[in-house]
Amino acid sequence: MTRSTGTYATVTTLAESVRAFVPFPLPPDAPPLAAESYAELNRHAELALARLSGVAGLVPSVDWLLYSAIRKEALLTSQIEGTQASLTDLFDQEAGFAVSNTDDVEEVVNYLRAFRLVQDNLRDSGGLPMSARLLCDAHRLLLDGARGAGKQPGELRRSQNWIGGTRPGNAAFVPPPADQVAHLLSELERFIHDDGGLLPPLVRIALVHAQFETIHPFLDGNGRIGRLLIAALLEHWRLLPEPVMYVSGFLKQHQAEYYRRLSIIRTGGDWEAWIAFFLEAVAVAAQDAERSIIDIATLVAADRRRMLASAKAGAASYRLFEMLPMMPRFTVERVRRRLETTFPTANAAVKVLQDLGIVAETTGQKTNRSFSYQGYIDLLSR
Repeated sequence: MTRSTGTYATVTTLAESVRAFVPFPLPPDAPPLAAESYAELNRHAELALARLSGVAGLVPSVDWLLYSAIRKEALLTSQIEGTQASLTDLFDQEAGFAVSNTDDVEEVVNYLRAFRLVQDNLRDSGGLPMSARLLCDAHRLLLDGARGAGKQPGELRRSQNWIGGTRPGNAAFVPPPADQVAHLLSELERFIHDDGGLLPPLVRIALVHAQFETIHPFLDGNGRIGRLLIAALLEHWRLLPEPVMYVSGFLKQHQAEYYRRLSIIRTGGDWEAWIAFFLEAVAVAAQDAERSIIDIATLVAADRRRMLASAKAGAASYRLFEMLPMMPRFTVERVRRRLETTFPTANAAVKVLQDLGIVAETTGQKTNRSFSYQGYIDLLSR
């Protein structure tokens, strides 16, 4: 299918004249989207999300599902941009342990903060709606103190950027001129808040993400903010009751194809190929998240049975066990603070779980010991 999806504007940057792509407003037209190209894929993806919601609702604590899923999304979306942090690094940072790749972990933590900001605003009737202003606020948190701190955190870019290549003249893609960014985002806002209902929500999210990446409104962090939009809109448009899915896992696994499908929107007008890829990403991510929830729930239930069968387990060890999915790395002192008890009581609770093989000591030391709920971390890290 041939479709024009934008125009070009000639800009001069770094003493080179280049053609910057300016996308047309959404939705695509001339011709309109071919509904038959995505109807079955959309139905399949919506069913996968419905199953995921059902499974998530059967778990005793949605809080620990959210704890792990949001962190996996934060980690994977950051890894697409080249960060090397692992889930263990993130858990160690939260436990107060020393981590070697501090900058990478900080970027992941910043994504968590940015996502919570957007989520809190969209859930609050008095909060900001999905808007350029809200995305700028999220961007400010995303780049706060991290490697992109010198790249105008929280501000729309005031200069020309480009993607790929060593300079504008050999770039793979040159986004719109800076003076058109605010207007293009305003048009994107209008599409997000248009309740015409002609397109399925998942298709609208696919369009929004691709359009945001094409506009590329910031000097840094566009990929992460664009994927944050996906997670936020899945919840905001009630496709998921909570953000228990990590679509960035599929996008990272198929990163080259992810970028190629976005590119052919601009070069060939093939929105349908991108939508098909995105709907497959949602379906696979939902199925992966469903399996992960079942596996984790099975592990936690088995470990709980072992603990309840132990004559040595008491109230403190029960309470500690229920904290483990949201505190998978810890010290006895951290347990003492969380349980609001004495050090000997906390130490005894940890020893019960260690003797049962539920947690393991990781330092091999007699003092300053740290512990890990390793079976759980291994499942999450798959």
